Amino acid sequence: MRIATFNINGVNSRLPVLIRWLAESRPDVVCLQELKATQAQFPATALKSAGYDAVWVGESRWNGVAILSRIGEPVVTRRALPGDPGDVQARYIEAAVAGVLVAGLYLPNGNPQPGPKFDYKLAWFERLIGHAAGLIESGAPVVLAGDFNVVPTEADIYDSRSWKKNALLQPESRAAWARLVDQGWTDALLERFPHAPPWTFWQYFRQAWARDAGLRIDHFLLSPAVAGRLADAGVDRHVRGWDKASDHAPAWIDLEG
Repeated sequence: MRIATFNINGVNSRLPVLIRWLAESRPDVVCLQELKATQAQFPATALKSAGYDAVWVGESRWNGVAILSRIGEPVVTRRALPGDPGDVQARYIEAAVAGVLVAGLYLPNGNPQPGPKFDYKLAWFERLIGHAAGLIESGAPVVLAGDFNVVPTEADIYDSRSWKKNALLQPESRAAWARLVDQGWTDALLERFPHAPPWTFWQYFRQAWARDAGLRIDHFLLSPAVAGRLADAGVDRHVRGWDKASDHAPAWIDLEG
């Protein structure tokens, strides 16, 4: 079972890239982030033609998350992260697919910091930590996948000198990530590549892709009930080099059974 995550950075504007990658890689389940499309604008028909059922939460202009599946229609369990009924940003979706609970998330970027956007990032992170604790306690096989907008360590960035003020690298962001992982989650990409975790993001500026000036901010966290099934993990980094590509590359894990 291959589960992938892909910050598509505009699902309609990059639909040809998405369809091409789906045909090439054939993941079983895909978590998409940054749809930048309303609920009605999501290209469900095109994805159905490509062999994928979809559930999604859209939002005008920004955000938006979806779960695609070619192994049975996802059964939605949540369309928002609990803990703040007033939060209307489309950043979390959770569904059962083939016996695994898959949570697709787009954690707030938090820039500029300090300020209200960073405060929102940390508050959202706290809600995620609280909800994730319940998922661990349930004993269910759970995969948290998506763009977490955090660079966990200095090994997860090409060079942090120009990123010192960025919200993705702040001590508070990294501490929240560490607290989340310490609940008992397995960082799948780090498990597979303990000495050189692969980049998943290269910004559009300053020839970052050409220089391989990347970061690892797209992650998979596996609950204890599914971590033992991890067979492989990787990043389809070549997709970042395609015409009109997202600034993220798709990442994936393979689960046995």
